[in-house]
Amino acid sequence: MLRRGWWKAYLFILPAFLVVIAFRLLPIVQAVRMSFFRWGIAGPLGFVGLKNFARLFIDPKFYLSLSNTFWYVILVVPMTIVISLFFASLLNTKIRGRGVYRTLYYIPVVTSTVALSVVWKWIYNPDRGVLNALFNMLGLESVKWLHDPRGLFELLFGAFGIEVTGFFAGPSVALLALIIMAVWHNAGYCIIIALAGLQNIPRQYYEAARLDGATGWNVFRHITLPALSPTLFYLLVTQSIIAFNTFTPVYVMTDPPGGPLSTTNLVVFYLYEQSFKLWNLGYANAIAFVIFILIFSLVVVQRKFIERRVYYA
Repeated sequence: MLRRGWWKAYLFILPAFLVVIAFRLLPIVQAVRMSFFRWGIAGPLGFVGLKNFARLFIDPKFYLSLSNTFWYVILVVPMTIVISLFFASLLNTKIRGRGVYRTLYYIPVVTSTVALSVVWKWIYNPDRGVLNALFNMLGLESVKWLHDPRGLFELLFGAFGIEVTGFFAGPSVALLALIIMAVWHNAGYCIIIALAGLQNIPRQYYEAARLDGATGWNVFRHITLPALSPTLFYLLVTQSIIAFNTFTPVYVMTDPPGGPLSTTNLVVFYLYEQSFKLWNLGYANAIAFVIFILIFSLVVVQRKFIERRVYYA
């Protein structure tokens, strides 16, 4: 039974509810509607039904952007989590200046992605970049980081006379440069979250393990990882979504954006190209809807096959 004056509670949440409807729900409905039209800058140009979605299945540029995004996500997410767990474990020990290290690791997270992309573009500059200068000091050959379309596996296997092409050539050197930058950028947030998870593990677990003679890897495998698994699963899901939606580094760091040879053209950047450069708004909204389905499916798969291994105390 509703208490007297229940309407007052709904009155308080009404402003937030209206904001959600106006800026969340209605744009989503409109985007889905636009995906069924041939829609240009001046408005709808005709109803096309499912033709925008059918076009996706025969669009080689869309498949290329999906391929690039696959390599980006499959490398950025595990590398970020592993590196973050390593540094979080170090920060979880009693070291001097631990608060300073935490701050330093977190600074990239609160810094503008555009500013970071500009700095990393300078670092990767083939002629005046810091990274190639360091390579030259070590006697190594300079790398045209953001301008090299050759695949990573193509280079590795090519050294042994094995030729790999297409998808199996792996991420391009240019995309690898973006991956390195993304891992560095996202690690700070993951380190703080992982550190919080580590500090919530009861110390008596470790004390009992030491009494039983467990040390090193056994302690990490049988105590730290199971107890930290909810935190790691959270990072896996959120970092996968963030990686899938990457746009700014592609736009700022590569020249032309999405190059070289479209090997850094991620799926969200392809959506931007179709919508704000070519003004194929109907097709762009079809791409957006498919991206949503892909991300949703990825999260469902992660929950179905990985969450079952998560230990909730």
